[in-house]
Amino acid sequence: MLLPTSKADAEHVLDVEAFAQYLDISQLESDKFVLEIDGNSYDLYYGYHGSLDAMGSDFQDPTLSEIIVNNERKSLEITMIEVPERTDFWVRVPFEVISAEKENYQILVDGVDTGYDLMKFPNDYVFGVFIHENTEHIEIVGTTVIPEFGTLSILIFFFALFGTIYLVKKSAFYTNLTTIN
Repeated sequence: MLLPTSKADAEHVLDVEAFAQYLDISQLESDKFVLEIDGNSYDLYYGYHGSLDAMGSDFQDPTLSEIIVNNERKSLEITMIEVPERTDFWVRVPFEVISAEKENYQILVDGVDTGYDLMKFPNDYVFGVFIHENTEHIEIVGTTVIPEFGTLSILIFFFALFGTIYLVKKSAFYTNLTTIN
């Protein structure tokens, strides 16, 4: 009996010790959206309906428009262009992109809190949810999302800090304090 693992040992093929990660069926049979954040790329795989449900059918897949990170809401927002009929939707997201304390996420479909299925893989989560005909917006809300503090936020903080120090040193209040002592 073979048990699946997160790596494949290729020692028997090559005369050296080598490792490779198994390709997941979801990566082979799904669409991919590349999320670009601060010069980093994250592959988000997604799909619709069960893999065996749609085989041989003429079911038209929904069309995903975009996936963006909403830092204020600590969420991923998924915009759909067309959903021809009720189906299930799943998306595979790396841990670095979004996380939640105790894996308690909230998923909203067109603003309505919806039940979901969650599977955990070694490096990412798969969220599954039912979507209805004409769904436009899916939001996965966590407790952290990248970039938690982006480069621009850090630069603004440092400019504000150094600007405040400069203004305080140039102010009359600071010069009065230093001359009193």
